[in-house]
Order: sequence, then structure tokens, then C-alpha cells
Amino acid sequence: MDTILGPLYIAVSWIIVQFHSFYSLIFDKDSGAAWGLSIVSLVVLIRICLIPLFVKQIKSTRNMQALQPKMKAIQERYKSDKQRQSEEMMKLYKETGTNPLSSCLPILAQSPFFISLYQVLSHIAKNTTVGVIDQPLLQSAQKAHIFGAPLAAKFMDSAAKIQSLGASVIDVRVVTIIMIVLMSASQFYTQRQLMTKNVDLTVKTPFMQQQKMLMYVFPLMFAVFGINFPVGVLVYWLTTNVWTMGQQMFVIRRNPTPGSKAFAERQERLRAAGKVVEDPAVVEAKQAAEEARQHRQQPKRQSKSQRQTGGAVPAGGAQNRTRAGSAPDDTGAGQGAAKKQSLEKKDAPEGKEKGGASGSRTTKSGQRKGQQRPKHPSKK
Repeated sequence: MDTILGPLYIAVSWIIVQFHSFYSLIFDKDSGAAWGLSIVSLVVLIRICLIPLFVKQIKSTRNMQALQPKMKAIQERYKSDKQRQSEEMMKLYKETGTNPLSSCLPILAQSPFFISLYQVLSHIAKNTTVGVIDQPLLQSAQKAHIFGAPLAAKFMDSAAKIQSLGASVIDVRVVTIIMIVLMSASQFYTQRQLMTKNVDLTVKTPFMQQQKMLMYVFPLMFAVFGINFPVGVLVYWLTTNVWTMGQQMFVIRRNPTPGSKAFAERQERLRAAGKVVEDPAVVEAKQAAEEARQHRQQPKRQSKSQRQTGGAVPAGGAQNRTRAGSAPDDTGAGQGAAKKQSLEKKDAPEGKEKGGASGSRTTKSGQRKGQQRPKHPSKK
């Protein structure tokens, strides 16, 4: 590994030394501020150089999201023929100019620098020169502490090794735990921001489920592997996570994915600023829908008798309710009762004609009342 990445060790150590020379004009050359800011500046320089790859990653991610329905259709069509399925997938990628590996380019491009920085800090911890870092610079780097933790110290280092670097076990472990938590939290927030704001939620695809899984897997990976990283590497990785989060926020705000929540918010901002001119037919349709919504009235609540009669209210019932609500006198109440009895007598023959059960009973009772047996001759 040292033989293959030897030139990169030299390049990384040279960049750190140049930044350290600059910050030594402001801070003490043996301080953690001078060495820590040198590592942060290394991250910023690398990420600026990787901006073209980041733009390519954004485009590739959008293309993959747009192709998900077609990819799913190919998988369903050639479910039993894996070779034909792969051929159709490659044909689709070629026609659309999409590379599935483009979304991983920034991470892959950073990996050699990450490994090189890890090895440089490991050499500092072992008190061995590396790249352009000679013995005086090596001693200066070993004296550098960030919040009491040496740059080359790890969470899992023994107490003797940490004491040889001029620090205590508690300081090293507290600083490393805080940095690991911040590193995992920044990674989780970055992925969550991508899922909730910059994805077209109207299309449910396996790609969304994959991204959702990565949202929880990556922070756990950082938490597990972070205990084996030196403090200087944690500074590097925390800085690159914060850079990624800020860069993604800028891209989502300025150039969001069509159909996403961020895209709708951007359209509202442009519309409020008068920079978006909509089709007059669309505006008219929206205004008509809004007016219809405002003038829409809820149906009035009806009683059970009104629902059974189709909403019609009998005149007699309305008069009775009106009289009941206007405190009628005894004469009005008596007249109402008399009218009610007369109406009941008139309704009885109508029930007989209709053949209803109540009408039959009323008719039979009327027959019994109307037909009287002749008196017995002895009783005359």
C-alpha cells in the first residue's frame, strides 16, 4: 500500500505543510489550531477540485430517478431471463447517457486522499517521518492537540500510548465520541434532506427504498469505524460531511429535482418574485377552483322525518313547529288537537284502499263498530 500510494503521501503531506506554514503566521506552530486548520484547508481544496464530479453526480442521480419506471418495466418483462434483462438495462443506460457509477464518483475520488491522510497521521503517531514531514515537523505535529486530544490519537489507543502523546484517556475519548456523533448526525441529515426535499414523491421506485436504507446505514458505519480513526482523520471526515451538507442545500435550493418538494418551493418563490409567468388558462382554472371552494356550502342537517319524506316538510308539521316555538295559547292548542283528530279519521279509509297493515286493522275495527248484532227477541 505504501509503495502504490507513496506519491500521494508526498502530495498530501506537502499540502498540509504548506497550509501549516501559512497558519503558523497567525497561531503557534505547535498548536492544534495551526495543524487542525491545515487539515480543514486540505478538505476544502480537495472538495473544490471535486465540484465537477459533484455536478455529474447530481445529474446522474436525477437520470437514475427518471429511469426507475422503465427499469422496473424491464425487470418485470424479463423476470425469467437475467441475461436479457442485463442487456436491456445496458441498452437503456446507453440510450439515455446514464452511468450508474456516477453517483459514487465523489466518494471514490476522495478515498485515496482519505487513505493517504490516515497513513500520514499514523506515521506521526508512530514517530516516523512521511512524505515531506521531517523530524522537526513531526515533533510539532505530535505536540498539536485539539481540545486536549492529540491529532494522531485514537479512541481505542491504550493509556500508555496516549500518555506518550501528552494527553489523558478521558480527553481523547470524550473528543472522539463528540466528533463521531457530529460526523454521523451530519451524514444522516444530508441523506434525509435528499430524501425529503429533492426526490419526486409521486413515483414510488426501488431506488427510493435503497436511498432510505442508506440514510440509516451510513451513519452507523461512521459510528462503528470512527473509533479506529485518529482525531485528525475525524476532523477531515467531519469537515467533508459539513461541506457536502452545505453544497447539497445550495443545489437543492437553486436547482431542485422536478416534481420534488424543493421544486414546488422554488416555483412559489419565483412566482412571488414575478419571475415565473404561468399560462393564463392555468391561472383561470386555479381561480375558478378557488372561488368554487369559497362559495361551496355544506348541506343543512335534516331531521329523520325530513330524510324519510325526501326533505319535504308537511304543512301541518311546520305549523305545529311554528306554534310550538311561538308560545301558543290554550285555544290554538285545542284547535290543533281537533284538526289532528279529524285528519286521522280521514286517513283511515285511505289506508284501507292502499292495503296497508295499519289500514286493514283500522278497517276491521270500523266494521266491528259499524255492524251491530240484532237484539235477541227475548230482549226486545
